[in-house]
Amino acid sequence: MSNGTVSRWRTMRADRTRERTVVLNQLLLGVVALLSATIAFAMEAVAVPELVLGGLLLVAVVTGIALAVPWNRIHAPWSALLPICDILAIALLRESNPSAGFSLLWIFPAMWIAGSFGLLGLVVVNVLTNGVYWLTVALDPAQSLTPVIILIPMTIVAVSTTAYLASKRAAAQRALLDAQARLLARAVERSRRQEDLVTEVLDAVDFGVIRLGIRGEESVRNEAHARMQRMLAPGGAEQAAFAEDGLTELGVEQTPLARARRGETFDGDLVWYGKPGKGRRALSVTSRALESAGGERVGGILVSRDVTDEVMALRAREDLVASVSHELRTPLTAILGYLELVLDGDDLSAASRRGLEVAERNAARLLDIIADLLTVSADHHGGVRLSIDQRVARVDEIVHSSVEALLPRAAERQITLDDAGIEQVTAFIDPLRIRQVVDNIIGNAVKYNVDQGRVEVGVTADMDHAWIVVRDDGTGISAEEIPRLFERFFRADAVRKTTTHGSGLGLSISREIARAHGGEITVQSELGSGSTFLIRLPLREKGRRS
Repeated sequence: MSNGTVSRWRTMRADRTRERTVVLNQLLLGVVALLSATIAFAMEAVAVPELVLGGLLLVAVVTGIALAVPWNRIHAPWSALLPICDILAIALLRESNPSAGFSLLWIFPAMWIAGSFGLLGLVVVNVLTNGVYWLTVALDPAQSLTPVIILIPMTIVAVSTTAYLASKRAAAQRALLDAQARLLARAVERSRRQEDLVTEVLDAVDFGVIRLGIRGEESVRNEAHARMQRMLAPGGAEQAAFAEDGLTELGVEQTPLARARRGETFDGDLVWYGKPGKGRRALSVTSRALESAGGERVGGILVSRDVTDEVMALRAREDLVASVSHELRTPLTAILGYLELVLDGDDLSAASRRGLEVAERNAARLLDIIADLLTVSADHHGGVRLSIDQRVARVDEIVHSSVEALLPRAAERQITLDDAGIEQVTAFIDPLRIRQVVDNIIGNAVKYNVDQGRVEVGVTADMDHAWIVVRDDGTGISAEEIPRLFERFFRADAVRKTTTHGSGLGLSISREIARAHGGEITVQSELGSGSTFLIRLPLREKGRRS
């Protein structure tokens, strides 16, 4: 609503108010005058009937004019002629019998003029009314001065003043309401502009946005979401939804939109739309709950992004890695076998044996890297997931064995491996997988430590979990790199600048193994202060308590 519209609306309202004021005031006076004259005639209190009829006739004429004239089309001062005529008509009624009480009718035009024409009207109407009143008193020689004679003009002044003050208060309230209406109009305009801006921004982005109400109804849906829906279902039919593996079909109540309507929150869930084959799309969907200032849920928001190209590119990379890894594994196995055969012989010189041992170690390391790559590739495709065979086993024995296996490597760089903090702990684990995790964590502590450094290894337990602690005094990890430490193929910047090699997969696989057990791996580190890795594992089988 513009300011011009508000102004026109306010003017029209004022015009209608003036017209209603004229009609209602005149009708009220006419009805009261007619009833007063009727009562006076019934009680035989009329001395001069011609004056009463003349006064009533004048009131009737003025009432007809009030009803016939469109007061909203003429200037407001002209409407003052009506109450002035009423004052004269009441003077005629009073002259018919001064003691009949017709003088009180002057209150109505006095209130009318004082309330409609401000302070000037208040002064004029009191001068006019009281002038006419005292004139009629003076022209009647039989009229004696009594308290009633004095009280009537005082009453007219008091009532007209009250009407004037009430009119001022009403005008102030109307001004306040008009100011509030202007503020509201500006607020509505700002809100409309902001809504248009938000709509333009939402329609410009390339991800879908749905705003859900408290009962799950859709209140906002941007153009990008509509485009994706048309792309997913060009014929209008609803496409089948599948889980991240692309094979497990989701039920109607398991789709992201249905879950968001139930108030669930999730982040980056990958959902495939369309049956396996050409033309299906992958969406990354995030749901967030919206809360009021009081903390009450008022709805939610669902954001979806088409990540088909990204997922297919990652899968192509994984396929390439898996293919190359498979092709390399067979010749490497053969190389290691022949190296072992040669090293078993006794006719090698010391220099030849050292060279072959270096070749064997590097070939074994390369085979380990290939095994890690194959594990990651299989898990990424949702195929051969990490197999976990959990049973009751001694965690301390596993850690002791890992420390003993890594002692020669640590001794080469004069690194101290301290296992004094290992307590006897029994947990429900897969011993082979946990040995893989411990070897990786302690091996990294040795590999990336400084020469003559120190690595402390400990095992303890609380009521529900076993804890493996590996602490080193190496170069540490920056705060910016810690959140990415468990990402696949990630290697810290300080490591990339050294001659120490690695695939960037060991920590990722280790964390997946820990999570498959129902545990977790966390790290605390600062640059120049070393690192501490904490491995948490469940003591008992899930659902069973000792």
